[in-house]
Amino acid sequence: MERTAIHVSSEEMARQRAAMAEIRDLPQRPESYHVVTYGCQMNAHDSEKLAGMLEEMGMRPAPTREEADFVIFNTCCVRDNAERRALGNVTWLKEVRKTRPNLMIAVCGCMIQEPGMAEKILKQYRFIDLAFGTANLHRFPELMLEALNSRAGLVRVTGEDVIAEDLPVRRVRQDAAYLTIMYGCDNFCSFCIVPYVRGRERSREPSDILREAEALQKSGVQEIMLLGQNVNSYGKGLAQPVSFAGLLRELDGMGIPRIRFMTSHPKDLSDDLIEAMAGSRHILPQFHLPVQSGNDEILRRMNRHYTRDQYLDRVAALRRAVPGIGLSTDIIVSFPGETEAQFEDTLSLVEQVRYDSAFTFIYSPRTGTRAAAMEGQIPEEVSKERIQRLIALQEGLQQETLRRFVGQEEEVLVEGLSRRSDRAVSGKGRHGVSVTLPGTASDTGTIVRCRITKVKNNTLMGERLEQS
Repeated sequence: MERTAIHVSSEEMARQRAAMAEIRDLPQRPESYHVVTYGCQMNAHDSEKLAGMLEEMGMRPAPTREEADFVIFNTCCVRDNAERRALGNVTWLKEVRKTRPNLMIAVCGCMIQEPGMAEKILKQYRFIDLAFGTANLHRFPELMLEALNSRAGLVRVTGEDVIAEDLPVRRVRQDAAYLTIMYGCDNFCSFCIVPYVRGRERSREPSDILREAEALQKSGVQEIMLLGQNVNSYGKGLAQPVSFAGLLRELDGMGIPRIRFMTSHPKDLSDDLIEAMAGSRHILPQFHLPVQSGNDEILRRMNRHYTRDQYLDRVAALRRAVPGIGLSTDIIVSFPGETEAQFEDTLSLVEQVRYDSAFTFIYSPRTGTRAAAMEGQIPEEVSKERIQRLIALQEGLQQETLRRFVGQEEEVLVEGLSRRSDRAVSGKGRHGVSVTLPGTASDTGTIVRCRITKVKNNTLMGERLEQS
């Protein structure tokens, strides 16, 4: 049954603004902050919101966590190693506080929303001053105020699926910005914990999205990245239904130079969305389409709701409509019960599709998901051997795939100086591939035309062209 999203009331947001103002006037509040971010673009954007709220509280950013009075870890729990890294770094700060007793430590994000984590924090990590889940992000000022006035650790985790508008944001980049269009996920893939920690799907009103996009455009942003766990299913629960394709057409008409989006689910990739991309002026020819496996039985057990042939049909449709489109994907190896033959189906799919890039992972059991209880968990040595074979195949194919750009013109949004030379700059081309070309720091934030001359590792090398 479809649900209507719960919007945080104006009265609630007024309370949060009042809490920020009260903290700003507190004599004992921290003077500086540092946010440590793990995980996806959604987490990165949440960290920008945390930073925005902290600056409204009167704090300044510290370049490192060692120099900050307040350190907040924005965590991820999609993969087990991200969770272990986060908890390891939090524990390290416990030692730092022995010499800096006023250091304040907070943990938030997906990991805190994980079943049983709140109790674990209260029992094993009592030195943490504040912990809260994804559903409480908008209440951070109120929680921070309570933590500052309390001597005991404060943990808040709720299961409400809400939408909060008009939170302050401190963007990492001024030329490019994240723009969240929806939250949560209804797919319940058997390996994935996102629906349990990010909640069910809820879409922002188109008017709110367009208003935010207009403000970003006026601020000089050259590129926006639309975010959602499954942007293709945007529109659920809206009073006046709007499809993702319809939203893209509205945004394309605004004239923002570059529009990207992620992530997409293959089962929801409609012909209308493909047509919207093909007929656009500003939606970039790039698509991230996670396949996860190339075997139908594994896809069924993953609860992905498409077959290998259906996925390949969507890839072919994209390439017909948008020639030269950049394709990337996510792949999981060693899902419970995966046989060698089933893994080889994934290798053959990768060879057939020829992605520009692929994010590859060994299956990681997450407590609370159906796959964690499945029989046939794959031994570590088998998993490592498989992923090495997959990476070797993808890297070889990637070199061949990227050669199609050699001799072609490309537009690059420069992100900064190259790590290897102060006479070269790097950034993303229209197809989502990194490009390095001659330039200086003054090019940062501008779109530069170039001609691709060669492929070097996973990067394109270019020569500048005269700007028209």
